[in-house]
Amino acid sequence: MSDRVAALFVERGGFYWGRPDVDPWDKERDARLYTGDDPVVAHPPCQLWTNLAKVNFKRYGGEHNRPGNDGGCFGFAVATLRRIGGVLEHPAGSHAWKAHGLPRPGPDGGWLCRSGVWTCTVAQSAYGHPARKLTWLAYVGPHMPPPLDWSQPEGSHQVGWFDRAKPTLGKKAASATPPAFGELLIAMAKSVRP
Repeated sequence: MSDRVAALFVERGGFYWGRPDVDPWDKERDARLYTGDDPVVAHPPCQLWTNLAKVNFKRYGGEHNRPGNDGGCFGFAVATLRRIGGVLEHPAGSHAWKAHGLPRPGPDGGWLCRSGVWTCTVAQSAYGHPARKLTWLAYVGPHMPPPLDWSQPEGSHQVGWFDRAKPTLGKKAASATPPAFGELLIAMAKSVRP
């Protein structure tokens, strides 16, 4: 039995790349083709599931900008999570959760379980991200997931342009997984195995 996890929809050269315990699937490999049985850490694309997706579609049009039109990435991630187990990460407030039947987590810390899926809200700033970056997690496994750092530090930067007092992170820095957070997600996925 392997001690590896599959990291789906990740950035080539990012945190998950080049690790012996991670099988990374980026855009080039097309994570939707993953058929293995290693537990997953899934980071499906989010830009078409946020509140700004509707604004961008109205402004620019085009099927490639249609909210939710991610080529089946999020649906595949949920199906794989339910099939094998592991953890899925998406921005807090993601419309994909409702569209794919995932239970909405509470706004503050703590795990909630509905229909065998554990969900929570966590701030990536608690794990070293320079912006607060509120995130929703979904976990499927044989037992309750571990307690997390439920604090929500403000962070020195922001993702987006909501606070004129803070510098805005570029796209790459905004989407990067802090190493401590990535290690946590890998450990959660590995915990699915008995």
